[in-house]
Amino acid sequence: MTRRIELTGKTVPEAQVDISAKYSGKITQINVTLGQQVEAGQILLVQDTNDIDAALAQNEAALRGAEADAIESNASFQASYEKAKSDYQLSLANFQRYKTLYEKGAVSKQALDSAEQTVIAAKAAVDTWANQLMAGSSASVMSKQAARDKAQGGIDALQHQRNDMIIRAPRAGIIGFRQAEAGSLAQAGQKLLSIVDNSKIYVDCPVSEQDIGQIVLDMPAKVAIESLGKTYSSKVIYISPAMDAATQSFTVRLALEGADDTLKAGLFARTNISILLRPNTIFVPKEAVVSVNGRERVFIIDDNNQVVERGVQIGLRNDLFVEIIKGVSEGERIAVSNLARLKAGMTVNPTVVSR
Repeated sequence: MTRRIELTGKTVPEAQVDISAKYSGKITQINVTLGQQVEAGQILLVQDTNDIDAALAQNEAALRGAEADAIESNASFQASYEKAKSDYQLSLANFQRYKTLYEKGAVSKQALDSAEQTVIAAKAAVDTWANQLMAGSSASVMSKQAARDKAQGGIDALQHQRNDMIIRAPRAGIIGFRQAEAGSLAQAGQKLLSIVDNSKIYVDCPVSEQDIGQIVLDMPAKVAIESLGKTYSSKVIYISPAMDAATQSFTVRLALEGADDTLKAGLFARTNISILLRPNTIFVPKEAVVSVNGRERVFIIDDNNQVVERGVQIGLRNDLFVEIIKGVSEGERIAVSNLARLKAGMTVNPTVVSR
């Protein structure tokens, strides 16, 4: 026993990408026309970059100056460090000489103490420079390096901005919207172009809460595009996981097979999906079942063409048929018309209707 769910929807493309200006600026080039096929990475539009180029030149000059200052500061630091180590070695050697002379009585204790103090001071100077080196660099060198990095960051930011003012196609497709002319001013955020990718066409259909539970992925369906007079094979590739609060429906997407150039986005589509409700079951036309005092009954026509009224237990329903769980056997003849005139035991002259 099957059920047919009729769905209507619209064709949608593989993708539709709106392209806007990230920065305000005059358009100097527009390289595409409406309806033109473009490839991913192709330059579509160019904005004026003269101001950015000038700013880049200034920042590059500032970077070169900052790099020179960083090199000079580092060289000065290294020279001072080496001088401090040399002064320490010299003062240490001088102290050793004074110590020997003092032991021989050639110099005074005051002269020896003075030499020792010179060693201590020289060692402190070496330690100061060494500690700065262990931290990575001296404060002056780090300051110059920070200025260099800041200048490089400014150049990178300007280069990114310049690249963004040369607008490229994010994907292949057809120009479906063009609102840009060379010489006009593009505002930041303004939609200038749109790319439509019709390499694959889908149909999106709203589905009611009552029907969504019967639809599963990969379910086949025939889709009729009435404006083209064509029918396409398709299958379900997406079922929305939640109901749309605005439409109170779910969305089902079908992928069309054998799509050709005549298919466009936005065309009205109609499809019927057949749902298997129950395999190998007994069902009768829905008009054959009547309700009497809250109980369902059918009229059987026996081999002698006599009417037999029989209570039945019904199950699932579809648009045309009702499942009979109990009360009817396969092959029995069921009355489907003039039920109000039938009574148990009467003889009729039936006309056999095949369903």
